[in-house]
Amino acid sequence: MHIGVYTETMKIDVSRSGRATGRATLADVARLAQVSPMTASRALRGESTVDPVLAERVNAAAAKLGYVPDPAARALASQRSSHVAVLIPSLTNRLFVELLEAIQQTLRQGGFQTLIGITHYDVLEEEQLLREQLLHRPAGLLLTGLEQSKATRKLIQSGATPCVFMMEVAGDAQAFSVGFSQAEAAAAMTRHLLERGRRRIAFAAAQLDARTLQRLQGWRETLAACGRHDARLEWLNEAPSSVELGARMFEQIVAAKPRVDAIFFCNDDLAHGALLHAPRMGIEVPGHVAIAGFNDLAESAQMVPPLTTISTPRTEVGREAASVLLSLMNRQQPAVANRDLGFELVIRQST
Repeated sequence: MHIGVYTETMKIDVSRSGRATGRATLADVARLAQVSPMTASRALRGESTVDPVLAERVNAAAAKLGYVPDPAARALASQRSSHVAVLIPSLTNRLFVELLEAIQQTLRQGGFQTLIGITHYDVLEEEQLLREQLLHRPAGLLLTGLEQSKATRKLIQSGATPCVFMMEVAGDAQAFSVGFSQAEAAAAMTRHLLERGRRRIAFAAAQLDARTLQRLQGWRETLAACGRHDARLEWLNEAPSSVELGARMFEQIVAAKPRVDAIFFCNDDLAHGALLHAPRMGIEVPGHVAIAGFNDLAESAQMVPPLTTISTPRTEVGREAASVLLSLMNRQQPAVANRDLGFELVIRQST
């Protein structure tokens, strides 16, 4: 019997579908397409082993019935979830949006969806989100950073859910991570400023999350190694990072004594605020003071003057971390457990 004999007014036989709601089921699709439920399921998953003619019939039947797969039922039947839990600190920080976009694209190609949680840079909120998401039995976990609470670590280690950490590189051979050294990146920028003849280099930071503090440590150690570290040059603000805050911090730093000749901002948002505010104060950059940032946001090359910064591989981190997780979920051991993707010092006119 050809599926074309069915009309648009066809009703679902609720008693046969076994659903009191009348929603179409996989059995309904299989019956309409005249295939077995297993074949219908494989066809809807897009498996290449299904005969193209049968696959076309199944997809046509699913479209006619308005069938939507039930991920919970699929996970129960296959003992495998179709989603991955992804925990990131923020959606207002563009670098995490870029990270998430790369993750989403890579996981979709592997047949998985993302279940996103926002931790707001809070380890306790991260712990609670992880507990909630584990109730949905995700196929895998992608977590940002390595600064989880003890309870979160125990949840990860005691479960069988594959996990990959992002944006930092773990030293534990039993963990899987994809990132780069935040401290070494900051050290590279500090060395650049020293090589340009700058001697009083301030470090200005906001948010003060773990990765920001690692950058602070890289700056400290580099200056201490040449006898130039001065704690008075540490300008730390726990407020969320913004262009406005960068302008305020810039004004405070250049007004302080003794005078600084360079400011290394922990991210480009703050540095943009400084570059925009400098002309209002009649301060020449880099003549009076050099300005450097971190992350190389799209606008950084368009600043006046263009901003010297660290280019971080967030898109590559997202893509690679998702690829490593796909391997783990498919029970394949990655060749390298902890992958350091490095960074790039981008030198422009602001220094």
